[in-house]
Amino acid sequence: MPSKLLIANRGEIALRVVRTAREMGIATVAVYAEQDRHSQAVAMADEAYLLSGDTYADTYLNEDLLIDILRRSGADAVHPGYGFLSEVPGFARKVAQAGAAWVGPSPDALTALGDKISARRVAERAQVPPVPGISNALGDMRVLLDFAHVHGYPLMLKRADGGGGRGITLVRSDDELRGFYLNHNAVQGGDLDEYFVERFIDRGRHVETQCGRDGHGDFTVYSTRDCSVQRRNQKLIEEAPAPFLPDDVMVQLHDYSRRLFEAVGYVGLGTCEFMVTDTGKTYFLEVNPRLQVEHTVSEEVSGIDLVREQLTIADGGRVTPAPAPRGHSFELRITSEDPRTNLTPAAGTLERVQWPSGPGVRVDSGVREGDTISPKFDSMMGKLIVTAHDRPAALARVRRALAELAIEGVPTPVELYRQVFEDPDFTAGDADGFQVSTKWLERKYLTREPAAASAGQPASLSGGGAGEREGTERFVIEVDNRRVTLTVPADIVANLTGAGRARAAHLPTQPLRGQGLHHVARQEEREERSGTIASPMQAIVTRINVEEGQEVAKGDLLVVLESMKMENYVYAPAAGTVARIFAAPAAGVEAGETLLTMDLAGKEETA
Repeated sequence: MPSKLLIANRGEIALRVVRTAREMGIATVAVYAEQDRHSQAVAMADEAYLLSGDTYADTYLNEDLLIDILRRSGADAVHPGYGFLSEVPGFARKVAQAGAAWVGPSPDALTALGDKISARRVAERAQVPPVPGISNALGDMRVLLDFAHVHGYPLMLKRADGGGGRGITLVRSDDELRGFYLNHNAVQGGDLDEYFVERFIDRGRHVETQCGRDGHGDFTVYSTRDCSVQRRNQKLIEEAPAPFLPDDVMVQLHDYSRRLFEAVGYVGLGTCEFMVTDTGKTYFLEVNPRLQVEHTVSEEVSGIDLVREQLTIADGGRVTPAPAPRGHSFELRITSEDPRTNLTPAAGTLERVQWPSGPGVRVDSGVREGDTISPKFDSMMGKLIVTAHDRPAALARVRRALAELAIEGVPTPVELYRQVFEDPDFTAGDADGFQVSTKWLERKYLTREPAAASAGQPASLSGGGAGEREGTERFVIEVDNRRVTLTVPADIVANLTGAGRARAAHLPTQPLRGQGLHHVARQEEREERSGTIASPMQAIVTRINVEEGQEVAKGDLLVVLESMKMENYVYAPAAGTVARIFAAPAAGVEAGETLLTMDLAGKEETA
């Protein structure tokens, strides 16, 4: 076993690894950006080193700095967690060259599985059918149209290097396909050669297997999981084992997973992800060559510490054969996202944090009351994991835990979860009643379209109108000796206390730093009048979809932003001509900063 473990990550996964390492008698080394200086993982680790800088590239993605800390600390192994550098073959090689053990699959396996086009080819060689598509980069438009006319719309256009739901566009017609092709082939930062195409499976379930394979060739599936409750192709609720799967599908999932791992000589833990259709067909999606966020539910139903398994396999040991599942487990991701604006990410300070407890309740969190959620990093604050002896009992236990959970200072999806866990589509007791698929949550609950959204683009940025984000204040009062909670709009409270006029002068007209949209309709009205398109949040520009001089229609996609590891979309509020572009791909922008200007009345307007 390693004597000292460097954890090249942050937040709840860093804390999770620290805890298992401590149980195993392994010293730990944490790394931290300025924003994470006081995090629990940093406080609990035996040593901690600062990653100076203010961006991903300067901190958690800074390979050379991490290797320097590896040498300075004397650590002899690196656990990459998930995200960041966990799937980067070059970093894994650098760790090995520095004389330390890499807790994960080999660089060759990472290379074969890290690129989604390459992974499709691995699946085909292993005789595991991928979702029908084209297993090479997009090229000739005629080939794309032929595929669309054979398989039908909608189609999923995916980036080969995408992850976490990013880099996915849904197209529903020839015109949208042509528009996508032209936009990605001829504009700034053109990236058409980084995309491939798959048929969109409308009513499919996202089912995965948590697998392990050691250097001796032993293989096991610790559990299946259902991860179909998603927003923007990113998971929100996961459960294990995956419910209501026919026996033949279960056999196929295990067989396909073994074939995929053996095809690349995989050694370590990983997740094989599949789409299971409503007719029982199973298609390969991808292999995640690392620990998953949702590994917790597999731990709960198998009784096996998966971080310990990773360390054991990395040391040359054997996998623990998975026992039959014990009970049922749900994981709910607790993020700083507002369901009233289609779960737009938001930053802020945690004014109150009250986690639930009691039988069958586990909380994996890297934040505490008083912490600040930075707009520069992931929106996930923690995970609520609830387990019981069967699915109905686990559903009831989740409802009880959600009633105890209280987080103030940032928006969360907790109220949305309360609705989901009362919804008969989700809580059904048999396969016929269970109606959840990968687009179920968006279709049923996240239905506020951006005012200027065109078809085929996710409604992830705006939604709702003026006043959707108005603040409220809560008071506990007694009526006839009965305790009652009274919720009152904040502006009414301010007027009653005489503070209304004083506060009115200070109300922000632009979004707060790192926040989602405030007064969406008002901002779009300003943009439509002025032609100045501003960033609604602090973000990184990932793509500019237009050129100077280009004519656009209302609803055309102008700019793609990434904030808190989520893609967000900026659309044209009116028809016009792009006059000047001020932003550039990979550049950081602040909330309210001008992205571009449009000529709406025959001449350029500027702010």
